[in-house]
Amino acid sequence: MRVKQTLLIILSVGMAGFVQGCGLELLLIGAGAAGTIAYVKGDLEAVESAKLDVVYDATLKSLDKLDLKVTMKSKDVLSAVIVARDAQDKKITIKLKAVTEEATKLYIRVGVFGSETKSRLLYQEIHESLPR
Repeated sequence: MRVKQTLLIILSVGMAGFVQGCGLELLLIGAGAAGTIAYVKGDLEAVESAKLDVVYDATLKSLDKLDLKVTMKSKDVLSAVIVARDAQDKKITIKLKAVTEEATKLYIRVGVFGSETKSRLLYQEIHESLPR
């Protein structure tokens, strides 16, 4: 009986780790939850139902509109990174990852420890800049 309980606990912990990682990301997209956002460990994470190129362009447009200075940008077919600075010289890092051909995951971090308020403001601007 004890062996069964121990195995059940180990299996439960293992499944929780799987669901917490990339498995949850695929579940969210499969469930049609594009636009879902979460603030985790200083990063705002969101999934948009748009191609990587479209989200990348909307991100650059939003940074310009908010008068944030882009200091570095790089992009390939699967991912992109944009680094900008605000008026207080805080570093803003935005990472984009193609999750499927029609969905992109965003990671937004403001400063070293993150700022949920500023991250949500930036995300909202990016979201509104996406074509409908």
